[in-house]
Amino acid sequence: MRPVRQCSRTACGRPAVATLTYVYADSTAVLGPLATLAEPHSYDLCAEHASRLTAPRGWEVVRLTPEFVETGPSHDDLLALADAVREAGRPAPRHAAAVPDGLPPAAELDTERRRGHLRVLRGEED
Repeated sequence: MRPVRQCSRTACGRPAVATLTYVYADSTAVLGPLATLAEPHSYDLCAEHASRLTAPRGWEVVRLTPEFVETGPSHDDLLALADAVREAGRPAPRHAAAVPDGLPPAAELDTERRRGHLRVLRGEED
């Protein structure tokens, strides 16, 4: 799974900033801000492809936003990521749990957790 939705155009790897949907009954193409969720009958476009979009003859293009710009993660996104990393780095609570048949007791299990390339930075409250 990719963390950022990409442009739907072939061979374009830029991040998507707009969503294109069609209203066939009205012969209208609607270009708006990037939808929260990817829909099967819509197309995500990067800023360049959104700005160059044209419709077939007889169709109208409705642009809900005059200009589309790429945006990075928000401050809230970065805080949520930091909280998730911090939570993943905390040791698991040690409580007596039922051990399924065939597994060694918890005391014999390796308690060291692999963290890959991430480090956990302790905050003031830790």
